[in-house]
Amino acid sequence: MTRTLFFLIGFLSSTMLFGQTDQEKKIEEASFTLQNIYYNLCCIHSLLNNKAAAITNLKKSIEAGYNNYRHVQADTDLDNIRNEREFIELNKQLRNTGDFLHILKKAGNYNIHDKRPLPVFTYQSGNDPNLVSLRRKYDLDSIAGKGTDVLKFINLLRWVHNMVPHNGENGNPEVKNAASMIEVCKQSDRGLNCRGLAIVLNECYLALGFKSRIVTCLPKDSLKVDPDCHVINMVYSGSLGKWLWMDPTFNAYVMNEKGELLGIEEVRERLINDKPLILNPDANWNNQTAQTKENYLEGYMAKNLYMLECPASSEYDMETVAGGKTYKYITLLPLDYHEQTPDKVEDKSKATGSSWVTFKTNNPKLFWKVPE
Repeated sequence: MTRTLFFLIGFLSSTMLFGQTDQEKKIEEASFTLQNIYYNLCCIHSLLNNKAAAITNLKKSIEAGYNNYRHVQADTDLDNIRNEREFIELNKQLRNTGDFLHILKKAGNYNIHDKRPLPVFTYQSGNDPNLVSLRRKYDLDSIAGKGTDVLKFINLLRWVHNMVPHNGENGNPEVKNAASMIEVCKQSDRGLNCRGLAIVLNECYLALGFKSRIVTCLPKDSLKVDPDCHVINMVYSGSLGKWLWMDPTFNAYVMNEKGELLGIEEVRERLINDKPLILNPDANWNNQTAQTKENYLEGYMAKNLYMLECPASSEYDMETVAGGKTYKYITLLPLDYHEQTPDKVEDKSKATGSSWVTFKTNNPKLFWKVPE
C-alpha cells in the first residue's frame, strides 16, 4: 500500500507542477493524471479488501483512458479482486483496447485484390546533387564500410543512432533534411524525434544508392487516447532480395531464429503468428537503456504495427514545408480497421498553399512492392 500511496501523491503533485503549460498539453496531462489517480485508488481499496470501491475506481480509470493491460495482469495489488465478476468483465474490455499483441493478431487480414489507385513509390537517385553533397560531407562511404549491403545498412544505422540523440519531447527543425538537422543538433546540443532520425538515416541510404523509405508505424487507437506512433526505416537489400527493418531511435534490427534479418512485413506476421523473433543485442535508447524483445517488439512495436504509412516519394528534404507543394502518402490498413473510407484524404494549408494527400489501401503487395 505504501508504494501505491507514493504514486498517488506523485500524480497529485504533477497536476500542480504542470499548471502553466499550453491548453492542449494540460488537457492531455490532466487525463493521464486522472486515470492514474483512479487506478491507484483502485489499488488502495483492493489492498484494503474494499472490493466494490476498488472495482468502481478501476472502471473510472478505464473510462478516463487507462489501457495498460499488461500492467493490470501483473499488478499484485489487484489480487483481491481478480476473481470478481465485474473485474473479469472490465479486464475483457481492457484487453480489446490495451492488449496490443491481441489487437494486432486480429488485424492480420488484408485484401491483395484491392485495386484502388495509388501513387507509384519512387526513390531519388544517389546522383542528386544534394545527396552527393551529403555523401561527401560526412564521408558516408567510409562510415558504411566495404562489406555487404546489409553490413553497410547496420553501420549507417549505428552512426546515426550514436551521432544524434533521440528526443521525443521537442519537434524537429523546420528544415527537415539530413545535413541541416545534423548541423542544428550539433550547434544547439539537441536531439531529434523518431521521425527526424528516420529522415536522416533515409537520406544516408539514398545517398549511397540504396532504395529506402521512412515508415510511420501507427496504433489502432479506437478510443482516440493514444497520440503515440513510431517512425522507422525500411531499406531494400539487393543481396537478400527483400526489405529490411532498421530503427535508428533504438539502434534496432530484427532477426528470425536462424539469425536472418527481417523486414517490417515479416516481423508483423511473426508477431501475429507467435513465431520466433530475435532483437539485436545492442539495441538501446540513447546508449542508456537496453531494449528487450519483450518490451520493444511484443509491447511497443506490437502496438504500433497495426497500420503503416509511407511517403510516396522518398527523396532529399521530402518533408520540409514549401509553398504550393503536394505531399503524398500511402497508408496500409488491415481489414479489421474501423475507418476504411474515404479512399483518399486531402488537407490543404491556406497559409502556404501546400497539400497533404493520403491514399488508403488494403493491399500489402502494392505497399511492399519491390523497387525497380
